[in-house]
Amino acid sequence: MIDQDNDKIPIFKKWGQWYVFLVAVLITLIILFYFFTKQFS
Repeated sequence: MIDQDNDKIPIFKKWGQWYVFLVAVLITLIILFYFFTKQFS
């Protein structure tokens, strides 16, 4: 049989939650890289 749940988004139920998660990860990475740059410069 063909699985009908192929369009289902894993983990989060809405795409907006994925966007918020992605922005939070990017902000975290930017902050970490900023502190690493300050530490090792």
